Amino acid sequence: MKLECEIEKIKNAINQTERITGKNLTLPVLNSILFIASGKSLKLRATNLSLGIEIEIPAKIEKEGIVAVSGSVLVGIFSNIFQKENITLEEKDGNLLIKTKKSQIKLKCQPNEDFPTIPKVEGNTFEIDSKKLTDGIKSVYYSSSVSDVKPEISSVYFYLKEDNLIFVSTDSFRLAEKKIKIKKIEEMSGILIPFKNIPDILRAFGDFGGEIQICSNKNQISFSSDNVYLTSRVIDGIFPDYTQIIPKEFKTECVVLKQDLLNALKLSNIFSDKFNQVNLTIKPKEKIFELSSQNNEVGENKTSLDAAVSGEDVEVSFNYKYFVDCFQSINTDSVSIRFNQSIKPIVVSGVSDNSFTYLIMPMNR
Repeated sequence: MKLECEIEKIKNAINQTERITGKNLTLPVLNSILFIASGKSLKLRATNLSLGIEIEIPAKIEKEGIVAVSGSVLVGIFSNIFQKENITLEEKDGNLLIKTKKSQIKLKCQPNEDFPTIPKVEGNTFEIDSKKLTDGIKSVYYSSSVSDVKPEISSVYFYLKEDNLIFVSTDSFRLAEKKIKIKKIEEMSGILIPFKNIPDILRAFGDFGGEIQICSNKNQISFSSDNVYLTSRVIDGIFPDYTQIIPKEFKTECVVLKQDLLNALKLSNIFSDKFNQVNLTIKPKEKIFELSSQNNEVGENKTSLDAAVSGEDVEVSFNYKYFVDCFQSINTDSVSIRFNQSIKPIVVSGVSDNSFTYLIMPMNR
């Protein structure tokens, strides 16, 4: 193998693929990045068996070939090469020679015969704007369970309903749902993507501005753009029928400025207990919207906010962290908070925005 390519392009590709290399002692080849030089491009491939990625960059190929090299070592090398000119890579006697105008590096290659193939997924296929995809995932994935005990909720679930692609996640204590308008898709089954794979999917396509093709079957899902192909295993399970727990009617509703509420929640958290408990008292007739918290070692706090409140009096306790997490998904200046009773789910959304819905289970007082 011998080729020449731009340093910045190969550096970016190495950084992306190395994150997906496997840290597997029983299969050391997973620690490496596979370089495949053919035609007019260099492909960089990595996998941890749950995720696989292939990035293609343009290159001047003098001699085709395949080599596997330690991903972490490559990141260390390219993090410290600051030249902007082209770089030469050449395989020679089981080593990869890396040459620039000022550096010559000899890097030991690893056996590549055992490197797993990255599957070409076949199944239901559709295209979606990358920003819509990443927005949908970012709006909900923080609500997934981080425990693998129940894989179906340690995931992001998305499915098709009419002209919406709906993203959902839950950890049983809170639930987030985001609806994204898309072009009509002929057919798509619900898909469960493991939570631990989500950050790498977001990193791979977070800065991409075009269309992404998604293809899925019962075992795998793939995301592909012009030069990036990423596959993830999917979870074989059934996501809970969450629509049953979303209330259709409410006895109390409040509208408050998002930033005011966020500031008050942060203040209340200083005085919350080890369970992050914050209390909310609403008395519509007296126009009271009050947050309070108490910690025997720190002190106590009460904060009143201007809010439009209607309906019945309610007092409810909740986990501060669960409430604050949803603010990243609300793009409006004002927040709507709706209740039925102190033991029923709290429903949070942006005012006049029905694309995002967030449920929080109250805490026992």
